[in-house]
Amino acid sequence: MSFDDVAVLGVGMTRFGVYPDLSPLDLAREAGFLALDDAALGFGDVAEAFVGYLFGGPMTGVRAMKEFGLTGLPVTHVENASATGLVCFRDAAWAVASGRSPIAMAIGFDKMTEAAGSTPRAGGGGRDAIDNVILPTAYFSLWAMRRMHERGTKPEHFARIAAKNWNNGALTPKSHRQPDHRITVEEVLAARTLAEPMTAMMTCPVDDGAACAILGSVELARKLNPGRPVVRVKAAVLQSETYTPGHTFLGPVVGPASMTRDTANQAYEQSGIDPRDVDVALCHDAFAVEELQYYELLGFCAEGDAEKLLVDGETEIGGRIPFNTDGGLIARGHPGGPTGLAQIHELTVQLRREAGRRQVEGARTGLAHLVGGGSVCTVCLLQRV
Repeated sequence: MSFDDVAVLGVGMTRFGVYPDLSPLDLAREAGFLALDDAALGFGDVAEAFVGYLFGGPMTGVRAMKEFGLTGLPVTHVENASATGLVCFRDAAWAVASGRSPIAMAIGFDKMTEAAGSTPRAGGGGRDAIDNVILPTAYFSLWAMRRMHERGTKPEHFARIAAKNWNNGALTPKSHRQPDHRITVEEVLAARTLAEPMTAMMTCPVDDGAACAILGSVELARKLNPGRPVVRVKAAVLQSETYTPGHTFLGPVVGPASMTRDTANQAYEQSGIDPRDVDVALCHDAFAVEELQYYELLGFCAEGDAEKLLVDGETEIGGRIPFNTDGGLIARGHPGGPTGLAQIHELTVQLRREAGRRQVEGARTGLAHLVGGGSVCTVCLLQRV
Protein backbone atom coordinates (compact mmCIF):
# COMPACT_ATOMS: atom_id res chain seq x y z
CA MET A 1 0.00 0.00 0.00
CA SER A 2 1.25 3.46 -0.91
CA PHE A 3 1.49 6.18 1.72
CA ASP A 4 2.08 8.94 -0.85
CA ASP A 5 -1.23 10.63 -0.04
CA VAL A 6 -0.70 10.47 3.75
CA ALA A 7 0.58 13.62 5.45
CA VAL A 8 1.38 14.70 8.98
CA LEU A 9 -1.29 17.33 9.66
CA GLY A 10 -0.01 18.32 13.09
CA VAL A 11 2.32 17.34 15.93
CA GLY A 12 2.53 18.14 19.62
CA MET A 13 4.40 16.93 22.67
CA THR A 14 5.12 17.75 26.27
CA ARG A 15 8.65 18.37 27.37
CA PHE A 16 9.87 15.01 28.61
CA GLY A 17 10.84 15.08 32.28
CA VAL A 18 9.69 14.16 35.78
CA TYR A 19 6.10 15.15 36.62
CA PRO A 20 5.04 13.82 40.03
CA ASP A 21 1.92 16.03 40.11
CA LEU A 22 0.59 15.10 36.67
CA SER A 23 -1.21 11.92 35.64
CA PRO A 24 -0.63 10.11 32.34
CA LEU A 25 -3.98 11.48 31.18
CA ASP A 26 -2.88 15.04 31.99
CA LEU A 27 0.20 14.55 29.83
CA ALA A 28 -1.79 12.96 27.00
CA ARG A 29 -4.30 15.80 27.00
CA GLU A 30 -1.56 18.43 26.71
CA ALA A 31 0.21 16.69 23.82
CA GLY A 32 -3.05 15.92 22.01
CA PHE A 33 -4.37 19.47 22.11
CA LEU A 34 -1.00 20.81 20.96
CA ALA A 35 -1.14 18.49 17.95
CA LEU A 36 -4.75 19.40 17.16
CA ASP A 37 -3.91 23.10 17.37
CA ASP A 38 -0.90 22.57 15.11
CA ALA A 39 -3.16 20.81 12.61
CA ALA A 40 -5.89 23.49 12.87
CA LEU A 41 -8.42 20.81 13.81
CA GLY A 42 -10.77 19.95 16.65
CA PHE A 43 -11.05 16.56 18.31
CA GLY A 44 -14.43 16.06 16.66
CA ASP A 45 -12.62 15.91 13.31
CA VAL A 46 -10.61 12.84 14.33
CA ALA A 47 -12.07 9.60 12.93
CA GLU A 48 -9.82 7.06 14.67
CA ALA A 49 -7.23 6.98 17.44
CA PHE A 50 -4.26 4.73 18.16
CA VAL A 51 -3.08 5.10 21.74
CA GLY A 52 0.32 3.83 22.85
CA TYR A 53 1.46 3.22 26.41
CA LEU A 54 3.35 0.53 28.29
CA PHE A 55 2.22 0.91 31.89
CA GLY A 56 -1.24 2.52 31.98
CA GLY A 57 -3.31 -0.59 32.60
CA PRO A 58 -6.46 -1.82 30.83
CA MET A 59 -8.73 0.73 29.15
CA THR A 60 -6.41 3.66 29.82
CA GLY A 61 -6.38 4.44 26.10
CA VAL A 62 -10.14 4.92 26.04
CA ARG A 63 -10.00 7.03 29.21
CA ALA A 64 -7.33 9.19 27.59
CA MET A 65 -9.60 9.85 24.63
CA LYS A 66 -12.42 10.84 27.00
CA GLU A 67 -10.18 13.73 28.07
CA PHE A 68 -10.82 15.22 24.63
CA GLY A 69 -14.50 14.40 24.25
CA LEU A 70 -17.06 11.66 23.72
CA THR A 71 -17.31 11.42 19.95
CA GLY A 72 -17.70 7.67 19.41
CA LEU A 73 -14.43 7.25 17.52
CA PRO A 74 -12.75 3.81 17.53
CA VAL A 75 -9.79 3.60 19.92
CA THR A 76 -7.03 0.99 19.72
CA HIS A 77 -4.36 0.42 22.36
CA VAL A 78 -0.93 -0.29 20.86
CA GLU A 79 2.00 -1.73 22.83
CA ASN A 80 5.33 -2.80 21.37
CA ALA A 81 7.82 -1.87 24.11
CA SER A 82 10.12 1.01 23.13
CA ALA A 83 8.80 0.95 19.55
CA THR A 84 5.21 1.67 20.68
CA GLY A 85 4.96 5.29 19.51
CA LEU A 86 6.26 4.61 16.01
CA VAL A 87 3.93 1.61 15.70
CA CYS A 88 1.00 3.87 16.64
CA PHE A 89 2.13 6.20 13.87
CA ARG A 90 2.34 3.31 11.41
CA ASP A 91 -1.15 2.11 12.29
CA ALA A 92 -2.58 5.62 11.90
CA ALA A 93 -0.84 5.99 8.53
CA TRP A 94 -2.32 2.67 7.37
CA ALA A 95 -5.78 3.78 8.51
CA VAL A 96 -5.56 6.94 6.40
CA ALA A 97 -3.90 5.27 3.39
CA SER A 98 -6.58 2.57 3.26
CA GLY A 99 -9.34 5.14 3.14
CA ARG A 100 -10.85 3.84 6.37
CA SER A 101 -10.17 7.03 8.34
CA PRO A 102 -9.80 10.46 6.75
CA ILE A 103 -8.10 11.79 9.90
CA ALA A 104 -6.31 9.61 12.45
CA MET A 105 -4.59 10.40 15.73
CA ALA A 106 -1.50 8.60 16.99
CA ILE A 107 -0.80 9.44 20.62
CA GLY A 108 1.58 7.99 23.20
CA PHE A 109 2.16 8.63 26.88
CA ASP A 110 3.80 7.03 29.90
CA LYS A 111 5.07 7.81 33.38
CA MET A 112 8.23 5.77 33.51
CA THR A 113 9.14 7.36 36.85
CA GLU A 114 6.21 5.53 38.44
CA ALA A 115 6.75 2.30 36.54
CA ALA A 116 10.51 1.98 37.15
CA GLY A 117 11.21 -0.75 39.64
CA SER A 118 7.54 -1.58 40.20
CA THR A 119 6.81 -3.86 37.26
CA PRO A 120 8.14 -7.44 37.34
CA ARG A 121 10.03 -8.65 34.30
CA ALA A 122 7.97 -10.90 32.07
CA GLY A 123 9.03 -14.49 32.44
CA GLY A 124 8.35 -17.75 30.75
CA GLY A 125 9.75 -21.08 29.73
CA GLY A 126 12.13 -21.92 26.93
CA ARG A 127 14.34 -19.11 25.65
CA ASP A 128 12.35 -16.55 27.70
CA ALA A 129 13.94 -18.01 30.81
CA ILE A 130 17.37 -17.40 29.30
CA ASP A 131 16.61 -13.89 28.04
CA ASN A 132 15.31 -12.65 31.38
CA VAL A 133 18.63 -13.29 33.09
CA ILE A 134 20.15 -10.43 31.07
CA LEU A 135 19.17 -6.92 32.13
CA PRO A 136 19.29 -4.24 29.40
CA THR A 137 22.28 -2.39 30.87
CA ALA A 138 24.31 -5.59 31.03
CA TYR A 139 23.22 -6.60 27.54
CA PHE A 140 24.25 -3.32 25.93
CA SER A 141 27.50 -3.36 27.86
CA LEU A 142 28.24 -6.80 26.44
CA TRP A 143 27.31 -5.50 22.98
CA ALA A 144 29.76 -2.63 23.45
CA MET A 145 32.53 -4.89 24.72
CA ARG A 146 32.06 -7.22 21.77
CA ARG A 147 32.46 -4.33 19.33
CA MET A 148 35.54 -3.12 21.18
CA HIS A 149 37.03 -6.60 20.88
CA GLU A 150 36.14 -7.11 17.21
CA ARG A 151 36.54 -3.59 15.79
CA GLY A 152 38.94 -1.82 18.12
CA THR A 153 36.21 0.59 19.22
CA LYS A 154 37.15 2.73 22.24
CA PRO A 155 34.99 3.98 25.14
CA GLU A 156 35.71 7.45 23.74
CA HIS A 157 33.58 6.60 20.69
CA PHE A 158 30.55 5.87 22.86
CA ALA A 159 31.26 8.98 24.92
CA ARG A 160 31.43 11.09 21.77
CA ILE A 161 27.93 9.96 20.74
CA ALA A 162 26.57 10.68 24.22
CA ALA A 163 28.17 14.14 24.35
CA LYS A 164 26.76 14.97 20.91
CA ASN A 165 23.27 14.01 21.99
CA TRP A 166 23.46 15.85 25.33
CA ASN A 167 24.55 18.97 23.43
CA ASN A 168 21.74 18.53 20.88
CA GLY A 169 19.34 18.29 23.82
CA ALA A 170 20.49 21.72 24.97
CA LEU A 171 19.12 23.09 21.67
CA THR A 172 15.73 21.39 22.08
CA PRO A 173 13.01 22.99 24.25
CA LYS A 174 11.17 19.64 24.62
CA SER A 175 14.28 17.75 25.76
CA HIS A 176 14.50 16.38 29.31
CA ARG A 177 18.23 16.94 29.60
CA GLN A 178 19.28 20.50 28.75
CA PRO A 179 22.82 21.02 30.06
CA ASP A 180 23.91 24.58 30.86
CA HIS A 181 27.38 24.01 29.41
CA ARG A 182 28.90 22.11 26.51
CA ILE A 183 29.27 18.45 27.47
CA THR A 184 32.67 16.94 26.71
CA VAL A 185 33.80 13.40 25.99
CA GLU A 186 35.89 13.54 29.17
CA GLU A 187 32.84 14.46 31.26
CA VAL A 188 30.88 11.52 29.87
CA LEU A 189 33.71 9.09 30.56
CA ALA A 190 34.09 10.38 34.12
CA ALA A 191 30.42 9.78 34.99
CA ARG A 192 29.40 6.88 37.22
CA THR A 193 29.99 3.51 35.59
CA LEU A 194 26.87 1.36 35.23
CA ALA A 195 28.39 -1.61 33.44
CA GLU A 196 31.75 -1.22 31.75
CA PRO A 197 32.16 0.63 29.41
CA MET A 198 28.71 2.26 29.77
CA THR A 199 28.52 5.27 32.11
CA ALA A 200 25.37 6.96 33.39
CA MET A 201 25.74 9.75 30.81
CA MET A 202 25.71 7.19 27.98
CA THR A 203 22.17 6.07 28.82
CA CYS A 204 18.68 7.53 28.64
CA PRO A 205 16.98 8.98 31.75
CA VAL A 206 13.88 7.63 33.49
CA ASP A 207 11.16 10.14 32.69
CA ASP A 208 7.54 10.96 31.84
CA GLY A 209 5.88 12.51 28.81
CA ALA A 210 3.44 12.41 25.93
CA ALA A 211 3.53 13.07 22.19
CA CYS A 212 0.97 13.08 19.40
CA ALA A 213 0.68 13.21 15.62
CA ILE A 214 -2.42 13.82 13.50
CA LEU A 215 -2.49 12.28 10.01
CA GLY A 216 -4.66 12.93 6.96
CA SER A 217 -4.36 13.48 3.24
CA VAL A 218 -1.85 15.72 1.51
CA GLU A 219 -4.74 17.74 0.07
CA LEU A 220 -6.20 18.27 3.54
CA ALA A 221 -2.80 19.34 4.90
CA ARG A 222 -2.60 22.05 2.25
CA LYS A 223 -6.18 23.15 2.89
CA LEU A 224 -5.79 23.40 6.67
CA ASN A 225 -2.45 25.23 6.64
CA PRO A 226 -1.97 26.97 3.28
CA GLY A 227 1.61 27.90 2.56
CA ARG A 228 3.09 25.54 5.15
CA PRO A 229 5.34 22.77 3.79
CA VAL A 230 3.63 19.38 3.74
CA VAL A 231 5.37 16.46 5.41
CA ARG A 232 4.38 13.24 3.68
CA VAL A 233 4.75 9.65 4.91
CA LYS A 234 6.89 7.61 2.52
CA ALA A 235 7.27 4.36 4.46
CA ALA A 236 6.17 2.82 7.74
CA VAL A 237 7.55 -0.68 8.27
CA LEU A 238 7.32 -3.06 11.22
CA GLN A 239 9.11 -6.38 11.60
CA SER A 240 9.74 -8.87 14.36
CA GLU A 241 12.93 -10.89 14.74
CA THR A 242 13.91 -13.93 12.73
CA TYR A 243 16.20 -16.69 13.91
CA THR A 244 19.92 -16.39 13.25
CA PRO A 245 22.76 -18.60 14.50
CA GLY A 246 23.82 -17.64 18.02
CA HIS A 247 20.50 -15.85 18.37
CA THR A 248 20.07 -16.18 22.14
CA PHE A 249 23.35 -14.44 22.84
CA LEU A 250 23.31 -11.85 20.07
CA GLY A 251 19.77 -10.56 20.28
CA PRO A 252 17.89 -11.34 23.48
CA VAL A 253 16.85 -7.75 24.18
CA VAL A 254 16.42 -5.99 20.83
CA GLY A 255 16.77 -8.81 18.35
CA PRO A 256 19.72 -9.70 16.14
CA ALA A 257 21.42 -7.07 13.99
CA SER A 258 19.65 -8.42 10.93
CA MET A 259 16.31 -7.16 12.26
CA THR A 260 17.21 -3.47 11.91
CA ARG A 261 18.96 -4.04 8.60
CA ASP A 262 16.01 -5.96 7.14
CA THR A 263 13.42 -3.47 8.39
CA ALA A 264 15.36 -0.51 7.00
CA ASN A 265 15.85 -2.19 3.64
CA GLN A 266 12.12 -2.87 3.41
CA ALA A 267 11.42 0.81 4.18
CA TYR A 268 13.88 1.95 1.51
CA GLU A 269 12.31 -0.42 -1.02
CA GLN A 270 8.76 0.64 -0.08
CA SER A 271 9.57 4.34 -0.45
CA GLY A 272 12.07 4.35 -3.31
CA ILE A 273 14.40 6.30 -1.01
CA ASP A 274 18.11 5.49 -0.76
CA PRO A 275 20.02 6.03 2.51
CA ARG A 276 22.03 8.67 0.62
CA ASP A 277 18.79 10.65 0.22
CA VAL A 278 18.16 10.90 3.97
CA ASP A 279 19.02 14.28 5.48
CA VAL A 280 18.32 13.64 9.17
CA ALA A 281 17.99 10.39 11.12
CA LEU A 282 16.66 9.54 14.55
CA CYS A 283 17.52 6.13 15.96
CA HIS A 284 17.16 4.11 19.12
CA ASP A 285 19.94 5.24 21.45
CA ALA A 286 18.85 4.22 24.92
CA PHE A 287 22.55 3.32 25.22
CA ALA A 288 25.24 5.07 23.17
CA VAL A 289 26.54 1.83 21.65
CA GLU A 290 23.25 1.44 19.81
CA GLU A 291 23.62 4.59 17.75
CA LEU A 292 27.09 3.53 16.64
CA GLN A 293 25.79 0.15 15.49
CA TYR A 294 22.80 1.67 13.71
CA TYR A 295 24.98 3.92 11.55
CA GLU A 296 25.90 0.72 9.74
CA LEU A 297 22.68 -1.28 10.08
CA LEU A 298 20.54 1.55 8.69
CA GLY A 299 22.82 1.77 5.67
CA PHE A 300 24.59 5.09 6.28
CA CYS A 301 28.06 3.60 6.09
CA ALA A 302 29.72 0.29 5.33
CA GLU A 303 30.18 -2.31 8.04
CA GLY A 304 33.18 -1.34 10.14
CA ASP A 305 33.08 2.34 9.14
CA ALA A 306 30.79 3.66 11.90
CA GLU A 307 33.65 4.95 14.03
CA LYS A 308 35.09 6.91 11.10
CA LEU A 309 31.67 8.40 10.31
CA LEU A 310 31.44 9.52 13.93
CA VAL A 311 34.98 10.88 14.32
CA ASP A 312 34.72 12.78 11.04
CA GLY A 313 31.75 14.67 12.52
CA GLU A 314 29.35 13.42 9.85
CA THR A 315 26.58 12.57 12.35
CA GLU A 316 26.63 15.99 14.00
CA ILE A 317 24.37 18.87 13.00
CA GLY A 318 26.16 20.30 9.97
CA GLY A 319 27.55 16.89 9.01
CA ARG A 320 26.54 14.63 6.13
CA ILE A 321 23.86 12.72 8.08
CA PRO A 322 22.95 14.33 11.44
CA PHE A 323 21.69 11.79 13.97
CA ASN A 324 19.37 12.42 16.91
CA THR A 325 19.21 16.17 16.40
CA ASP A 326 16.80 16.58 19.33
CA GLY A 327 19.11 14.76 21.74
CA GLY A 328 17.72 11.30 21.08
CA LEU A 329 16.68 8.99 23.87
CA ILE A 330 19.84 9.92 25.78
CA ALA A 331 18.93 13.60 26.17
CA ARG A 332 15.39 14.18 24.92
CA GLY A 333 14.26 11.20 27.00
CA HIS A 334 12.57 7.84 26.64
CA PRO A 335 9.29 7.50 28.56
CA GLY A 336 8.32 4.47 26.48
CA GLY A 337 4.95 4.98 24.83
CA PRO A 338 5.56 8.47 23.40
CA THR A 339 9.19 8.07 22.32
CA GLY A 340 8.49 7.23 18.67
CA LEU A 341 6.00 10.06 18.35
CA ALA A 342 8.61 12.44 19.74
CA GLN A 343 10.78 11.32 16.83
CA ILE A 344 7.93 12.11 14.43
CA HIS A 345 7.62 15.52 16.11
CA GLU A 346 11.30 16.24 15.54
CA LEU A 347 11.29 15.07 11.93
CA THR A 348 8.19 17.13 11.16
CA VAL A 349 9.73 20.24 12.69
CA GLN A 350 12.99 19.62 10.82
CA LEU A 351 11.30 19.05 7.45
CA ARG A 352 9.17 22.16 7.88
CA ARG A 353 12.46 24.00 8.62
CA GLU A 354 11.18 25.15 12.03
CA ALA A 355 13.89 23.61 14.26
CA GLY A 356 15.74 26.81 15.14
CA ARG A 357 19.31 26.38 16.37
CA ARG A 358 19.32 22.66 15.61
CA GLN A 359 17.91 22.99 12.08
CA VAL A 360 19.48 20.73 9.48
CA GLU A 361 20.04 22.93 6.45
CA GLY A 362 17.89 21.94 3.48
CA ALA A 363 16.33 18.96 5.26
CA ARG A 364 13.89 17.20 2.94
CA THR A 365 13.88 13.52 3.97
CA GLY A 366 13.96 12.08 7.49
CA LEU A 367 14.17 8.63 9.03
CA ALA A 368 12.88 7.42 12.41
CA HIS A 369 13.97 4.06 13.84
CA LEU A 370 13.14 2.24 17.06
CA VAL A 371 13.50 -1.26 18.38
CA GLY A 372 11.34 -2.79 21.06
CA GLY A 373 12.30 -5.50 23.51
CA GLY A 374 10.62 -8.69 22.59
CA SER A 375 11.84 -8.04 19.80
CA VAL A 376 10.48 -5.74 17.08
CA CYS A 377 11.86 -3.02 14.84
CA THR A 378 10.06 -0.21 13.07
CA VAL A 379 11.38 2.31 10.54
CA CYS A 380 9.43 5.29 9.17
CA LEU A 381 10.48 7.64 6.40
CA LEU A 382 9.03 11.15 6.01
CA GLN A 383 9.59 13.61 3.19
CA ARG A 384 8.87 17.27 2.63
CA VAL A 385 6.63 17.84 -0.40
